[in-house]
Amino acid sequence: MEIWSYLINKSKSSAVIICLMLLCAYFSYFAVRGDRGLFKYLYLQEKVAEAQKLNNNYDRKKNELEQKVKLLSSNSLDLDLLDERARAVLNVIGDDEFIIIDDDNESEEELD
Repeated sequence: MEIWSYLINKSKSSAVIICLMLLCAYFSYFAVRGDRGLFKYLYLQEKVAEAQKLNNNYDRKKNELEQKVKLLSSNSLDLDLLDERARAVLNVIGDDEFIIIDDDNESEEELD
């Protein structure tokens, strides 16, 4: 009978240890691979970096457009820019002028 009680006590303590180990493994797994785990955190950090890069690109384009609008405003009118825009919109050139088309510049604008 003494051996039987000894085995029961040992199995109870080892069952507790096994349950604690399984519980630890469960929480460790979800801390790394879960919806709010380490891998998801790293993935979201990468997405944030991409979004910030895209935001910086849009900010740069916005600043360029604001500068063009500022140059076309009535307070500080740039006649060269006004002439350039009028010719581009109306699609006209002078009799003694010619146009050089830069294909490299157009392909860069398409990529942005």
